[in-house]
Amino acid sequence: MTAYIARRLGQALLVIIGVSLIVFLITKLLPGGPARAILGPRATQGQIHAFLVANGYTKPIFVQYVDYISRLVRGNLGFSYHYNQSVVLLLSQNLPKSALLIGLAYVVALVIAIPIGMIQGVRRNKVSDYALTGIAFIGYSMPLFWLGIILILLFSVTLHWFPPEAPQGATVGAVLQQPSALVLPVVTLAIVTIALFSRFVRSSTIENLTQDYVRTARAKGVPDRRILFGHVLRNSLIPIITLVGLSLPVMISGAVIVEAVFNYPGMGLLFWNAATTQDYPVLMGFTIVVAFAAVLGSLIADLLYAVADPRVRLA
Repeated sequence: MTAYIARRLGQALLVIIGVSLIVFLITKLLPGGPARAILGPRATQGQIHAFLVANGYTKPIFVQYVDYISRLVRGNLGFSYHYNQSVVLLLSQNLPKSALLIGLAYVVALVIAIPIGMIQGVRRNKVSDYALTGIAFIGYSMPLFWLGIILILLFSVTLHWFPPEAPQGATVGAVLQQPSALVLPVVTLAIVTIALFSRFVRSSTIENLTQDYVRTARAKGVPDRRILFGHVLRNSLIPIITLVGLSLPVMISGAVIVEAVFNYPGMGLLFWNAATTQDYPVLMGFTIVVAFAAVLGSLIADLLYAVADPRVRLA
């Protein structure tokens, strides 16, 4: 197990270094260079030169990368000239609210997808299986922005059940004080994930139903309900551990769209606004944080999978 953890940590470190190198090189490919991109087209040559010297852009590129890594290690992700704040402060203010949105979407997706996948696996190639599969494909193929707009038109404009705008609180506590306004953003982000998770649960359930331990239990007279919920369900959920970790980047990218549609004041909306205002330090800082979160999520999922299935670490 120790060797397995060390190997996974080494792989995660290499991925993070690779992402940091890519982000660093992207800053060098900005139109007109980083100084022109950040200061704007009206900046004079003297201002650009002063900016380059002050930020170390006149040093050799290898030295610049070492300095960049040193700043990242110290938690310095740059400074937003648009907001006149450090990128770390901006992200720390908005990250908890995005984490709340994504976490709630995961809970809703798992609570709905697991029973649906189990039903499909038990009743495979039946009418209910085909119907749920069709619904899952429709949900999986829906663009998030279009789905969000449809939900707003239906449940806000027509039925007046939920507000069309997400909670506008500055903190997680303030957001939770408006639970009805959270419903549509969470459901929009969860629908696509439900379709993805249910397909994996279905496949895993079908695979486990053909295993020898199921046939042995049936031969001993164990009731089907006990076999299904006592053995098959537990073993069918093991692949979901990895899927949750690997789907984190998809959830974060989906949160960017959902937060923009519902005006949810999270990290995704911050990224959206930074893209429209060409706030490159925020864009790069967001990319680094998301990459780190994705690697960390994948690493945790791998470790939990090894704990749940000893065959993985023994291999």
